[in-house]
Amino acid sequence: MVILDKVLPMSYLIFATVLSDVWKAEVVSELKTLVSSCVVLPCKFQYPGKQLPDSRIRGIWHQQAKHDQRIYHEDSTEIADSFKGRTRLLGHLGEKNCTLEIDEVKNHDNGPFCFRAEIPSIDKYSFVESCVALNMMSAPEKLKLEQMKTLEDGVPATFKCSIRHTCPSHPPTITWSRSNSEATWSNRDILHGNWEVESLLIFIPTEKDDFTHLNCTVSFHGGLQSSVSSLIHVKRKTNILHIVIPVVAVIGTAFLFGGVCFVMNKKYK
Repeated sequence: MVILDKVLPMSYLIFATVLSDVWKAEVVSELKTLVSSCVVLPCKFQYPGKQLPDSRIRGIWHQQAKHDQRIYHEDSTEIADSFKGRTRLLGHLGEKNCTLEIDEVKNHDNGPFCFRAEIPSIDKYSFVESCVALNMMSAPEKLKLEQMKTLEDGVPATFKCSIRHTCPSHPPTITWSRSNSEATWSNRDILHGNWEVESLLIFIPTEKDDFTHLNCTVSFHGGLQSSVSSLIHVKRKTNILHIVIPVVAVIGTAFLFGGVCFVMNKKYK
């Protein structure tokens, strides 16, 4: 639903009713948010008429219940004190992108928050039925650590560490406890405001790595960290000597025992 702010003649209201179908906003209705980090609220909107430059459109974000409680405005004096310096518009309004970042998330930043578009000399609309609510998390979600089932001495092994987040403008970083290894990093959009950062580690295990721990640590924007550990079991490399020596020993013992038996048998005949 959109709200028309000004009183207009009936003829214009009929015309505006047709245009109002063009005024729409698309947001994610609910997002998990890590306290102290940041959260990005994806937002797209439609407005009537031809495409305008950013300078012709004013974007505002406000509380759903109180329109005068603004969490973002181009004029910082219009922003509620508790949000000053913590919000910025990431999208370009002329491109119909109203995406917002909230930084240093507080445990009371629940919302719901709604976008409002103002186009001077045309209309002003608040999209109060397309708002975003935030679910606060005081601690990060659990890290996922995946690895190959069997590790062999001297054979490259792959590990993957990943975690979901909602702060793509300042994505988490991932580090490993192995310094003598290669690691890659990626951050991908898994839709609906959720992202997944992952790191792939490749290293060559040896016998000395058997029964040791591999640690993956993720560091979030804002300072929080989370870690996961995996106990490594390394299968010894098959060595021909491990087979030859026991076989030779068995054969040698058999010959020795047979020789003794032959001598003893001949002696007592």
